[in-house]
Amino acid sequence: MQESVIYQDILQKGKKKEAVKWITSFLNYRFGDVNSSLIAEIQVLSLPKLEAMRNVLFNFATLADLEVWLKQQ
Repeated sequence: MQESVIYQDILQKGKKKEAVKWITSFLNYRFGDVNSSLIAEIQVLSLPKLEAMRNVLFNFATLADLEVWLKQQ
């Protein structure tokens, strides 16, 4: 069952949901309420892009840094 395409799809969606939740929580903690348009941009990123973002989150000094990163994706 764990090798089935459906199982893998569900697993990936769950990982993506948790990644988005963690990233938005971190951003809201660090910068205050992040506007919904930035959150929407984050939500449509693929799992590999979310994992890449997770690796650079601590480098963002401002939300402008986040916006630049998102535009480069």
